[in-house]
Amino acid sequence: MISLSLLIGKALEIYDNLDKRLKETLLYLIVGFLTTVVSIVSYNLFRFVIESITICTVLSWFVAVGFAYVANRIVVFQSKNTNYFKEITSFVGSRIFSLVVEIIVMLILTSLLRINDRIAKIIVQFIVVVLNYLTMKLFVFTINKKMKYLYYMITNVLGLMKEGNYILKLREI
Repeated sequence: MISLSLLIGKALEIYDNLDKRLKETLLYLIVGFLTTVVSIVSYNLFRFVIESITICTVLSWFVAVGFAYVANRIVVFQSKNTNYFKEITSFVGSRIFSLVVEIIVMLILTSLLRINDRIAKIIVQFIVVVLNYLTMKLFVFTINKKMKYLYYMITNVLGLMKEGNYILKLREI
């Protein structure tokens, strides 16, 4: 019989030999799983006292987002960004997007397809984990030059940047 400490030691050895990107993805999946647990547990706790599925979804979202920000910043992406305000607003903004998706899918599954709300919540979490990873990687915890270029292109097209700043910003990249 293999001891637990031997098994953990072997797992850590395998982890140490992984590529950096694979480590990040693995850590994100672990944190995503834990965030899912936080979301589902808090949702069910809120459902004991609140009847509205939407209100419980939103409240559990706040709890899960707080946990996810701290865990992703420290454990997954090991962010050294000192501009906390920008990082937090980017993080929360991307999570608001996934919250809207979550609410819409929850309403479709529970109202239209008549799936039990607790089962629907579990299904929706898989969609949310993938969506959140993409937004975290592409927009929040990244200094990728291609993404900066894409950001400036989009903001320029939307007219959110003053004329002339676009050229200056591209040169800074």
